[in-house]
Amino acid sequence: MELGFFLKKFITFFVEPFGIVFTLLALGLIFLYIKREMQAKLFFSLSFFFLFLFSYPPFSNYLVQNLENQYPKYDFKQDVKYIHVLGNGHNTDKTQPISSNLSDSGTKRVLEGVIIHKQTPNSKIIFTGYAGYTSETNAVMNSRLASALGVSKKDMIINGVPTDTREEALFTKTLVGSEPFVLVTSATHMPRSMMLFQSQGLNPIAAPTNFYKSEFRGYLRAPAPIYFHISTIAIHEYLGILWAKIRG
Repeated sequence: MELGFFLKKFITFFVEPFGIVFTLLALGLIFLYIKREMQAKLFFSLSFFFLFLFSYPPFSNYLVQNLENQYPKYDFKQDVKYIHVLGNGHNTDKTQPISSNLSDSGTKRVLEGVIIHKQTPNSKIIFTGYAGYTSETNAVMNSRLASALGVSKKDMIINGVPTDTREEALFTKTLVGSEPFVLVTSATHMPRSMMLFQSQGLNPIAAPTNFYKSEFRGYLRAPAPIYFHISTIAIHEYLGILWAKIRG
C-alpha cells in the first residue's frame, strides 16, 4: 500500500501545474543541450505559456468556481449526531502554536467543524488523517485545536490511520452507517469527497469551508504566485475526481 501511495503521488506531480511547467522546461533544456533549437524553443514557449495561464487570476478563478459552486455553505438546520472533519496538512514544530501547526485549510476545517458542533446539541466531531512525514497524526493535531477552542474530549472521535479520503469514508461508515452526518472539508475538495462518501452508501451533508473563489474583476489582471497555487489545488481535485471515477 505504501508503494502504491508513493507512486500515486509521484505520477500526480507530473500532471499538476508545477510538474507540467517543470517537465516542459526540462525538455527544453535537453533539446537545447543536443542543439535541437526549434524543439527547445517550442518547449520553452509552452512552459512559459502554462506558467502564465495557471498564474492568471480569471483562469484560476474559473477552475475553482466550477468546484466550489457545487455545494452551498452549511445552513445549521440539520439534526445530526456526527460531524466529520477531514484531515489536511500539518507540522509538529513545538516552537509554533497549534494554530500555526495546521495548514490554513486544516485550521479552517477544524474551525468550521467546531462552530457546527457548538450549534448542534449532543453532536460529536470525527477527526481523521494520518501522520505523513511527521511524528503525530493529523487527526490528533486537529483534535488539539478543537480542544483549545473548547470542545470536550468525550465529544471527539480520533482516528489517525486513514491516508486518503476513501479510507476516511470507510472508517466513518463503521460509525454512522446510513445515518446522515455533516461532512466538513475545503470547498474545492467537497465534490470529490461527497462522491467518495456517497459511493460507500453514506449520506453526508456538505459543509464546505476554505473557499478560494473571488468576484470577477475583469480580464486585465496581472499573474501572481497565489493564483498558480489556487490552480494547483483545483487541478489536483479534478485529477482526484477522474481517478476516483476510473477506480469506480
